[in-house]
Amino acid sequence: MSDTEQTLFSKRFRGFFPVVIDVETAGFNKDTDALLEIAVSMLKMDDNGVLSLDQTVHFHVEPFEGANIEQSAIEFNGIDPFSPLRGAVAEDEVIKEICKAVRKAQKAAGCQRSVVVAHNAAFDHGFLNAAIERNNIKRTPFHPFVSFDTTSLAGLALGQTVLAKACRTAGIEFDNSQAHSALYDTERTAELFCYIVNKWQALGGWPLPEPEPAEQAEAE
Repeated sequence: MSDTEQTLFSKRFRGFFPVVIDVETAGFNKDTDALLEIAVSMLKMDDNGVLSLDQTVHFHVEPFEGANIEQSAIEFNGIDPFSPLRGAVAEDEVIKEICKAVRKAQKAAGCQRSVVVAHNAAFDHGFLNAAIERNNIKRTPFHPFVSFDTTSLAGLALGQTVLAKACRTAGIEFDNSQAHSALYDTERTAELFCYIVNKWQALGGWPLPEPEPAEQAEAE
C-alpha cells in the first residue's frame, strides 16, 4: 500500500493498530499462574483523526491444565476460578477468538500489525504472550514485544500513574467498586488512551508539520 493509500489511522501509529487489553490472573507469574479473565477493546478513528472506543470482546477463561492458583490473587480480584456461573471458555478458544476479532478490526483500520495498549503493559502483554505460546497459536496479529503503556503516558500527560486517579484527572468517571474486572478496566484504559492521544492532537502535537524543503544550492 502506497503512502497516498494509507488510512488516517494507519498513518497515526506507523501502521500499528492499538488494541487495549486487561487481564485478571491467579498470580503474577505468566508462565505458571492461570489467566482467569481477559478483555480486549478495539478503537476507531473519525475523519478528523479523533480516536474513540469501538468495540470490546470479553472472556472468562478456564485455568489451563496444571495452572497455579495463588489464594492471595483470587482473594484480591474476587474470582472463583472453578465456579460454573463464570461461563468460562477454554484458553485456546479464547485466544483464537481474540485474534480473529483483532485481525478483522486491524484490517478495517488499514493497519498491518496490532500493538497492545495496557496499564502497566508488561504484565498484561506478558500473560497474553504466554497464552499464545502455551496454546501454540501461530497466526497472531499482535506485535510480540512493542506496547503502549498508559501508566507512562498518563504520568507524562496527567501527572498520575494510578489508573483510577489518571481517569478522574482526565474527567473520565471511574467506579472503584467495579475495578479489577477485566471488562471495566479495559474500557476505562481505552478511554484514557484515547483522551491522551486526542489531547495531544488538540494541543497541536499531531499531525507533525511538514519538513522544510532543503534550500537549493547556490548556482556556481
